[in-house]
Amino acid sequence: MTMSSIKIECVLPENYQLSESPVWEEASNSLVFVDIYAKKVYRWDSLSKQVHQVAMDAPVSSVALRQSGGYVATIGTKFCALNWEDQSTIVLATVDKDKKNNRFNDGKVDPAGRYFAGTMAEQTAQEVLGWHQGSLYCLFPDHHVEKCFDQVTISNGLDWSLDHKIFYYIDSLSYSVDAFDYDLQTGKICNRRSVYKLEKEEQVPDGMCTDAEGKLWVACYNGGRVIRLDPETGKRLQTVRLPVGKTTSCCFGGKDYSEMYVTSAWEDMDPGSLLQPPKAGGIFKITGLGVKGVPPYPYVG
Repeated sequence: MTMSSIKIECVLPENYQLSESPVWEEASNSLVFVDIYAKKVYRWDSLSKQVHQVAMDAPVSSVALRQSGGYVATIGTKFCALNWEDQSTIVLATVDKDKKNNRFNDGKVDPAGRYFAGTMAEQTAQEVLGWHQGSLYCLFPDHHVEKCFDQVTISNGLDWSLDHKIFYYIDSLSYSVDAFDYDLQTGKICNRRSVYKLEKEEQVPDGMCTDAEGKLWVACYNGGRVIRLDPETGKRLQTVRLPVGKTTSCCFGGKDYSEMYVTSAWEDMDPGSLLQPPKAGGIFKITGLGVKGVPPYPYVG
């Protein structure tokens, strides 16, 4: 597959403030995603091109499919179930009760149907970030929560190896993609190590997904690109640049999961700036990558 066959299309030029957590819902041929600070979950129908939304009462940072129907989402510091039909939410669990400034960030369901998601401290003042205030949590099918580890600054991308023996994870301000040994039966993770350190021009690692060849795709915030990595060799295999700077996350979807969807943001941009890309905050579709993705796992609780 030659690089020239790659096509990038802005399928939703909506200027979302901070769109994140894209997940493909095969049953409805739709891309589901969030806009964190707009406090909304969106569902874009790829056939009708219609977008529907549900508003929340706090920043909603990730969304995932639920086996029994509807979705699960991280809203503020709560794991919630979301009924799309009547737009209602039910709180399943709450974390970081002692940290009033914290909220959830990225999350994803593991191959056993558990919902992993991490927290971070919101900036209290311009450029003042609460370092190491977050943690990674796991919501089990019975709705009990376990803390995997703490000392996280900005909990971000996560996914699993194809053989379900390795968990990949990004704490953005470590500028690293890390790996852990992962036990599918228990959900336990251990033996943390770095598999890739981002180069300066790649900027900040954000959301991440795995392809059907076991390689990782990482959206680079402020880097305007997604990069494909080989976690076994630690080498970057490919860079796909997008017409926006703040690329936030990525997932595979579409027919046979051969399309990649990339979310982006326009937050923190000077509204009067001439450098503002017109498609900042849009949702992009990349075709012609020559590799397919893995269907998302649903939460089984």
